[in-house]
Amino acid sequence: MGFRKDFLWGGAVAANQVEGAWNVDGKGLSVADVARLKTTARNNYRQQVAINSSEISKAIADPTSNNYPKRRGIDMYHHFQEDIKLFAGMGFKVFRFSIAWTRLFPTGEEKTPNAAGLHYYHRFIAELRKYHIEPLITLSHYEMPLSLAVKYNGWANKRVIDDFVRFAQVCFDNFPEVKYWLTFNEIDSVTRHPFTSAGIVPDKSNNLLQDEFQALHNQFVASSMVTKLCHQMIPHSMIGCMLTKLTTYPATAKPIDILAAFNKNTMNYFCSDVQVKGYYPPLIRQYFKHNSIHLDVTKRELALIANNTVDFVSFSYYMSLLTASDKSGLELTSGNTIVGGKNPYLPTTDWGWTIDPVGLRLSLLQLFDRYHKPLFVAENGVGATDQLNSDGSINDEYRINYFRQHFREMKKAVNNGVDLLGYTSWAPIDLVSASTSQMSKRYGFIYVDLDDHGRGTNKRYKKDSYYWYRDVILSNGEKL
Repeated sequence: MGFRKDFLWGGAVAANQVEGAWNVDGKGLSVADVARLKTTARNNYRQQVAINSSEISKAIADPTSNNYPKRRGIDMYHHFQEDIKLFAGMGFKVFRFSIAWTRLFPTGEEKTPNAAGLHYYHRFIAELRKYHIEPLITLSHYEMPLSLAVKYNGWANKRVIDDFVRFAQVCFDNFPEVKYWLTFNEIDSVTRHPFTSAGIVPDKSNNLLQDEFQALHNQFVASSMVTKLCHQMIPHSMIGCMLTKLTTYPATAKPIDILAAFNKNTMNYFCSDVQVKGYYPPLIRQYFKHNSIHLDVTKRELALIANNTVDFVSFSYYMSLLTASDKSGLELTSGNTIVGGKNPYLPTTDWGWTIDPVGLRLSLLQLFDRYHKPLFVAENGVGATDQLNSDGSINDEYRINYFRQHFREMKKAVNNGVDLLGYTSWAPIDLVSASTSQMSKRYGFIYVDLDDHGRGTNKRYKKDSYYWYRDVILSNGEKL
């Protein structure tokens, strides 16, 4: 038993967190380009992602500011050959990345793509192919055109569907050699950070909850249209959905707390249920009624969703949390795009995220039992404070221990019968944090010499974990 012989080991990034070059070669502004470096408490997630129209206007009018780290990333736009060579040195079989919508369509409304943007991604994919690394492309990863957010309040407006489908069609037409695709990164996160995920500016909404679920519906429709298109244009392709796996446990054995955890997990499955099963679950429809949510839905759209379900299910998994009917007694801690109850039986990272390897096995079993579709761990990793030593080494045994424990549980899930296609760590190289826009929250096997304010040499260094992960891949998960 163990991992399949063609198991896809690799790493994952998002364009807005690594590329930089935010105003180079015709690229337009994305929602990520107005995300400020936040100094709020590490567990204050809502404050970290908060945005309003005034802040957006200030960011647009401030092109030279050093306060928007995702504009510079780690300058992978000019270092991609060096970086891909480093990934190849670990033996990567796959590399997950996103195509920045605004590199191809600066405002999202152009009818023809930006040639310079296409040229960059042709070169990027060719470089991966040189090392026999399979591309896994995310079409939308928290970087929609800012213009669509400002003009139309993003995905709350149905007109954005056609703009996205046009973008996806150009991607399929230009990169037919790519087999693996994802539509929306962590699609369920629309209700947790509507601007980052869907371009919804909260002060532009009369009913934010209504707009969030309408945006989700519009993304379901777009995903189904793009899935159909991908299968037509690239017959050998596989296209998947991607959710934030927010595994939630009851804080106690009280039935009322178990019910609270059930409700949390049911809402977490909502988006993948629609994209895998092709319909809105009855419990979700009832939730809409109870909360006076009235979606603009047509029979044609429901037919598209029903007839164009995804080929596989990918997900991010970083931690688990607790919940209870009465949350006043819970100690709260941060997690991936969420704040929840801290589990006293689990250790935490430097940023307060609980470390729960068994939760990964449980998540794999739950997802496979629910959907009977191939799975892909698209994100998993640990943000930590790393120390660059004078000799250029980085001793990160804590990162090795994190991955070792998670891989052991992943292997147990496979031995239990889970069909697992691959695993991409978040992230193989240090990058700008999605929520806090920090560089000091380091995920990579490769250290990038930049601080939170962009100061440093931008030189790359191999951490101890780089060599450990190389051996894991070489042994197909046997040498842990």
